[in-house]
Amino acid sequence: MKTYHEGERFPGRIGRTWEESEPAFPVPPEAPKGAPNILYIILDDVGYGACDTFGGLVETPNITRLAGNGLRYTNFHTTALCSPTRACLLTGRNHHSVGMANITELATGFPGYDARQKPDKAAIGAMLHQHGYASFALGKWHNTPSEESGPSGPFDRWPDGPLFGFDRFYGFMGGDNNQWYPKLYAGREAIDPPRLPQEGYHLSEDLADKTVDFISNHASLTPEKPWLAYLAFGACHAPHHVWPEWIEKYRGKFDMGWDRYREQVLARQKQLGVIPANAALAPMLEGVPRWDDLSDDQKRLFARMAEVYAAFLSHADAQIGRVVEYLERSGQLDNTLLFVFIGDNGCSGEGTNSGLFNEGALGTERPETVETLEGNLQRIDRLGQPGSYNHFPVGWALAMNAPFKLCKQYTHFGGTRNPLVVHWPKGIQARGEIRTQFHHVIDIVPTILKAARIEAPAVVNSVSQAPMEGVPMNYSFDDADAPTHHPTQYFEMLGNRAIVNGKWKAVTYHGRKPWENHAAWSFDEDHWEVYDLEKDPTECHDLMAQRDLSKQDDPAVKRMIHLVGLWWAEAGRYNVLPLDDRFQERLLGRAELAKKRTRFTFGLGAVRIPEAAAPDTKNRSWAMTAEIEIPEQGAEGPIVVMGGDTAGWSLYLKGGVPTFCYNFAAVEYTYIRAQQKIGPGRHTLRFEFEIQPEHRTDTGKPVIYGAGGMGRLAVDGKWVAEGRIPQTMAFMYSLDETFDVGCDKGAPVTDEYEPLAAFTGKVVEVTVDLHPETALEPARHTDAQVTQAMARQ
Repeated sequence: MKTYHEGERFPGRIGRTWEESEPAFPVPPEAPKGAPNILYIILDDVGYGACDTFGGLVETPNITRLAGNGLRYTNFHTTALCSPTRACLLTGRNHHSVGMANITELATGFPGYDARQKPDKAAIGAMLHQHGYASFALGKWHNTPSEESGPSGPFDRWPDGPLFGFDRFYGFMGGDNNQWYPKLYAGREAIDPPRLPQEGYHLSEDLADKTVDFISNHASLTPEKPWLAYLAFGACHAPHHVWPEWIEKYRGKFDMGWDRYREQVLARQKQLGVIPANAALAPMLEGVPRWDDLSDDQKRLFARMAEVYAAFLSHADAQIGRVVEYLERSGQLDNTLLFVFIGDNGCSGEGTNSGLFNEGALGTERPETVETLEGNLQRIDRLGQPGSYNHFPVGWALAMNAPFKLCKQYTHFGGTRNPLVVHWPKGIQARGEIRTQFHHVIDIVPTILKAARIEAPAVVNSVSQAPMEGVPMNYSFDDADAPTHHPTQYFEMLGNRAIVNGKWKAVTYHGRKPWENHAAWSFDEDHWEVYDLEKDPTECHDLMAQRDLSKQDDPAVKRMIHLVGLWWAEAGRYNVLPLDDRFQERLLGRAELAKKRTRFTFGLGAVRIPEAAAPDTKNRSWAMTAEIEIPEQGAEGPIVVMGGDTAGWSLYLKGGVPTFCYNFAAVEYTYIRAQQKIGPGRHTLRFEFEIQPEHRTDTGKPVIYGAGGMGRLAVDGKWVAEGRIPQTMAFMYSLDETFDVGCDKGAPVTDEYEPLAAFTGKVVEVTVDLHPETALEPARHTDAQVTQAMARQ
């Protein structure tokens, strides 16, 4: 039997009938003989000084075991934020080159910022598919435009779409996720988690189970065919969710506070050799309090928050151990090129100076006034448990990034320097060694291709491909002293900028705290710092401090001018321009489709619609009408829901009584409830929210974000309840919760129904009206008339 490869000319013969013809079958592509399996393991929001593998105080024995049999890379860099780093890891190109300047929710209409994966820069799954690899993506994704991540697609930029090219996907699409009630997808189908937390469910464990299942099933049928697995844990992004027994292991371990933690970690890092002996502790971010200046209550709360984070990380390490143990037991570990990315950026400082029981508070106009010390102390034992959405204070983020300066979002090393472990017994002779060459996340795809002996593809999906922008790291596998092949790299994140060129680095801090919405000054006012990284590896001594920039014959000024000029050249080359430091404006922006639509109609089955694609009910007056049918035995549960336990709203029946709940950042709940339950048959429920008159303009737009207003509920055309909602969410309800009709797909907005609850009647149709002139009924009843109508019931 003749065979041929796709794209080749058919070698058989076609005659008038089959007797006169000669068949030939196309054969699937094959990987080069001996090509390794590839395993990405990605941890989220873990800084350089967290894991004990690199000198931290959080126990990660399974990562340490891999490092002991592989390599520790101590000069490896990310982009300072999750989606951009993952775009680089998947494509081998810089994040602006593939449109992922920032997270997908902050996309704008410029080539480097639109969050649209480029067809001429296809990802590793699509590349290896052409060479006979099977591929699986599991866990966090966050690389599909947020408005495209709902049930209507388009699906080109989903994990199993043609541009990314994974064969199978099991995970979540957003930036963070409730570890107890994740919003999961199997391929493109929205699914519920297989169990509830009270039945033993945790997302990290589920991801490890599913990874083993995917690989095991593949190896059982086609053991000769190599595989690529991309395993991205939600740990340790907020919310920090973990079992109580894991938290208990760390009780008292962080009572020393973040200042002494940093000192202890620096000493441990020098002892391990993962930090140069001349390294000093970089200064803390201005405005972060010293631990010794905190009250006893603050110390008790903040130490507990660190214990929860550490437990979350150790628990994730245990799941890594389970996957590695399976690979070892099945004989696949030796020829698996395994990368452990200990963070996709530095540790997150978005928890404010006080920490957060509910990270959703950041979606308000005033997050630090929403969450109080007293309120969080009352809930200290609930941290990390179902119902929490917790984050720790920025002081701990800076400590977990020791010895470097700043944190996630910033282009100082606290935001971009992350540990990397590489393990490949069959391909790397060295064991337990350290590598200090400068490398960046764009270097991973070229490294994989070289290890598999595959040329970077010229064409993927019939589209000619742009060149790789990263370089292979393979030269360093068995040569600790080889000079870096990647001497120059630019950085940009939310206006923070940097350039590394050999031993020199120039960097700016653009004047915005991690949880703030606006920079304190313009780009023209940025101060460019310059560091000699050989003498000052932790950016402690700015060589431009107190320099007179007008003296351009000063060698230091000349060097700064050269480095800044090099940054601008790289920015022009890789789509970094135009610079954009907006945060609030970008977050409030909508996809063009959503901007044009003010009226939406949904039927039953409209579930898991991401906030970016759902009706935007924030900062405006709006109305909603639901046509429902009640069976003879009555009905219960959610009819229409936006958001979840972090923040949101829900229209539902409780004991058959129509009820609307507004959850403001899980600290204030407003219930607008009818006085009577509704009987069998078809009914029309209508809810209207009218923003406070003093807080809106003639066009209905808010004067201030997060303004309160009056909510009113009607049944079959009659007003039955009203209530004033004092304050509303300004920027978002959640990064993971969604808009659902007929159910609440996730952690519930209110505890008046169970998690994953569904309406037991029938939802016929739901209409949402956002137009300022039509959302509120023309024949508006006054508040007094509504009250009188309800009193007559």
